[in-house]
Amino acid sequence: MSSVGKLNINSSATEILNACKSDLSILENIVNLMNEKVAKLDKKDQTAANHALKVFEELANKDMIRAQPYLIKTLPDVLNACGDKKATPETVANAQAAVKAITDKISPNAVPELLPYLFQALDIKCRWQTRVAALNAITGFGDHAPEQLGYALPSVVPEVSKCVVDLKAEVCAAAEAAMVAVCDVVGNRDIEHLTSDILRSITHPEETEEIMHKLAGVTFVQSVESPALAMVTPLLIKGLNSRSKATVRQSAVIIDNMSRLVDDPLDAAPFMPLLMPVLEKAADMVSDPEARNIAERSVAQLRSLNAQVEEAQSRQQHIEHSRVLEAIKSKISAKGADSYLSHVASLCCSLMTVRKFNKSHWKEIEEHLAVIDKQKAASIIDKLRTECEAMAKPLPGKDEEDDDPALELCNCQFTLAYGTKILLHNTKLRLMRGGKYGLLGGNDSGKTTLMRAIANGSVEGFPDPAEVKTVFVEADILGELSHLSCVDYIMADPALEGIPKEEVLSIMATVGFTPDGKAKPTHPVSSLSGGWRMKLAMARCMLQKAEILLLDEPTNHLDVINVAWVKNYINSLTNVTCIMVSHDSGFLRDCCTSYIQIKNLKLKQFKGTLDDFIKAHPEAQSYFNIKSSKLKFTFPQPGAIEGIKSRSRALMKMSHCYFTYPGNDKPTLYDISIQVSMASRVGCVGENGAGKSTMIKVLTGEVVPQEGDVWMHPNARVAYVAQHAFHHIEAHLEKTPNEYIRWRYETGEDKESLVKVSMAYTPEEEKLQKTPFEWKDPATGKMVKKTIATVAGTRRKAKGGDFEYEVRFLNEAPTADGTYVPHKTLIKQGWEKACKAIDMRIAQSSGLQMRALSSVNVEKHLNDVGLEPEFASHTRMGALSGGQKVKVVLAAALWNEPHILILDEPTNYLDRESLGALASAIEAYQGGVVIISHHNEFVSTLCTEEWVMDAGHLTTKGQSGWMDRQDDKINDQVNIESIVDATGNTVQVKQKKKLNKREEKAMIKKIKAKIDKGEELDSDEDEFANEKELYN
Repeated sequence: MSSVGKLNINSSATEILNACKSDLSILENIVNLMNEKVAKLDKKDQTAANHALKVFEELANKDMIRAQPYLIKTLPDVLNACGDKKATPETVANAQAAVKAITDKISPNAVPELLPYLFQALDIKCRWQTRVAALNAITGFGDHAPEQLGYALPSVVPEVSKCVVDLKAEVCAAAEAAMVAVCDVVGNRDIEHLTSDILRSITHPEETEEIMHKLAGVTFVQSVESPALAMVTPLLIKGLNSRSKATVRQSAVIIDNMSRLVDDPLDAAPFMPLLMPVLEKAADMVSDPEARNIAERSVAQLRSLNAQVEEAQSRQQHIEHSRVLEAIKSKISAKGADSYLSHVASLCCSLMTVRKFNKSHWKEIEEHLAVIDKQKAASIIDKLRTECEAMAKPLPGKDEEDDDPALELCNCQFTLAYGTKILLHNTKLRLMRGGKYGLLGGNDSGKTTLMRAIANGSVEGFPDPAEVKTVFVEADILGELSHLSCVDYIMADPALEGIPKEEVLSIMATVGFTPDGKAKPTHPVSSLSGGWRMKLAMARCMLQKAEILLLDEPTNHLDVINVAWVKNYINSLTNVTCIMVSHDSGFLRDCCTSYIQIKNLKLKQFKGTLDDFIKAHPEAQSYFNIKSSKLKFTFPQPGAIEGIKSRSRALMKMSHCYFTYPGNDKPTLYDISIQVSMASRVGCVGENGAGKSTMIKVLTGEVVPQEGDVWMHPNARVAYVAQHAFHHIEAHLEKTPNEYIRWRYETGEDKESLVKVSMAYTPEEEKLQKTPFEWKDPATGKMVKKTIATVAGTRRKAKGGDFEYEVRFLNEAPTADGTYVPHKTLIKQGWEKACKAIDMRIAQSSGLQMRALSSVNVEKHLNDVGLEPEFASHTRMGALSGGQKVKVVLAAALWNEPHILILDEPTNYLDRESLGALASAIEAYQGGVVIISHHNEFVSTLCTEEWVMDAGHLTTKGQSGWMDRQDDKINDQVNIESIVDATGNTVQVKQKKKLNKREEKAMIKKIKAKIDKGEELDSDEDEFANEKELYN
């Protein structure tokens, strides 16, 4: 056939366009006829082929919308003509012009239809001129269709990359230009500056390691989409296959970081089969333990992302060309337009694939349909667009079913950051009115920050707090309000301004604040236990009549009875939306109907029970179980105490102590007698307000009992992490944890432990201090009256093993050798607390002498209690989470290597992984431990002795180290063999030589002779004399 109606192979483009206005099949047939001349070039006469190529170019320039479906089909033959051996220079030029016109004028949404022809032309079997033409076309898409090219990069990059190393220089140059264009459409600002380096990794594979270093230095912030993954995946695979452990590690870190910023899991789908096997192999093969841990973490992250990919794919509706074509044909048709409408359906599928459904995006579809029927096109396009959107919409997930849209409280998308750290990235949150949501996530994931941001109205798209009453409940009492009574504390809240006092008292009574109860409305808030502070916070919340209730660890500090009360209260709020953070699985199980998990910078919502959630997400079990994990805490072991040879020897005692808080008419403690040794493993339990924390405060000297005695060994070091532990660091939030610990111990003693009520002098003691006493003057041997002006700060061992302390007498200058007074005399004269202060300083400094207070040592110490260097040395404490602050306080208390560790509610704020690490560290710790907690599992795991407090009365149960008189010896402890000085140098510590019987006998004789003569003993001799009781 050499003609189509009145048209033939010599017809012009104008003639063709005029002839096909009523029948598009004419255009299709004449283009096909002309293309036969291009496909089969005549070596002798190429006039027809050249005419055809010029017509194709003219059709593209004059009416591409009408000609596009048919010109696309000619592209394989036109590309081949660019490199055909039989082609004359004129034919090659015309072919190149036709390719350029077609690819420049084509609809961006037709690029997916066109790419397979271009990839076919890149085959090594094709002539190099053909490959160059195809590469130039791809380069042009960078300007003409950047979004569509970007979406197609998973298939484009591998094809173009092969040409970058082609043997033909012209192909290499065209391929490099195409790769530059490809890199330019990635659209990720984090890596766009590395375009030339990524390209160079293809042409110079030997530079992969250096390029990986540059990529590893990128801080990924922007959402990671398919184009960015397509660009870096080949480089990452090379890095994982590298022989360098550092490069393997860097590749794993980059994969971990980038995968967390993937918003749409389907963007990552093409790369999972490429990356997963190589990464898993690297995790198995790399020999360095630290690099292997990083690779294993990356594998876990990629598997998690892969699970999201599979879930998204299961919900994705396959876009079927036939369904779209059927929808189009049901609305519009014309003679000979089947091929044309099929192409329009392809354009619709392209828009559906990139999820573009705005009216402006479908304007082009309307223009194509207008070629067939202009009036119908305008009327049907909206309906067609709606139908196509429904075809492409993912199937609803479990959490999106059965929810009444009328009950929707919020449906927002936002990003949340804290300082320089991104906590949530481009994530969605949907809440229903009356819903009860458990907010889950590991420590430092941003749970509390998210709730505080909601309460402050800083979450984009969330209902304004002024429109929807939002209340954030937390138990911490603000320092500037701690002097108020409970009722005044509530009424001081600006949100409750003007509320009648009677109403406040009525609500307080419902939570237990009554005139005759354990906690009265008139009690100062500073006297409340943790449990009563939480109940006070709940009372304030009830008065605010919240529509959205945000609860941060509402069961912290609460006993079983009060936990049950909180559960009943929350379940009674049928129209209030509650979001709760808690590590108590029983509480969440009883109160929540849905769960929100913070994972990989996203909020993952789940509708159902906690057991169903854990079944679907097994890794979430770690939020609730105390078990050993890869996280490890290491506590510094306590040193020996002079004169103490058994770990069961008491270091702290209370005898018949009574204590009453100021303003209270009844004692909080009644006749308490306890003692603690280095062998103690004590769990202190009891109801809220029973007096547990108060007893510990008396024991540690935080408060002074009105009756009874409190004693602590002068050389013992005690670490006390209080229930309201953050008060230690509240004045130092502008410091990093590292700076805080160095500040706290910079004078060689613990500044925080020296500020105690028990160290203040009473009026009786001050009177005794001013009373003269009889003293034997060593110079004259006469008895004289003296008054002590001050205790100077040093002590020495006297005969008999007791201490003497240096003093200065009133109106007398200090002597050259110092004046020393026996301890017993100083106690009689009211200076016992001054002696205790000196004992405490010496005990603390003895714990500090084994390691220098350098930033390197402090950073390692913080890392030993689970605080990573990033937060230990580079983040101010004001920006830390609750769990991180607890670790800071714990690390600070442990710096001077205490002999006794007292933890008041240590399970608050720590996730279960951290609790498992804490439990393991306590088990390995050689000092005594006292734990106050309502967490039965934690206490029962660690403690053999139990102190049960009930309304101020104590009952002891179980086995106790000080009762059983265990024979665990101090010298069984591991000897310290080396220390690290301030400059980071390791210094070997000289070990004491063990004497045989003959040497020991000689030493005893020598030291006895010195003692009899009154000669001074050195420190080793003094220790030996005490050990063998030679002073007696």
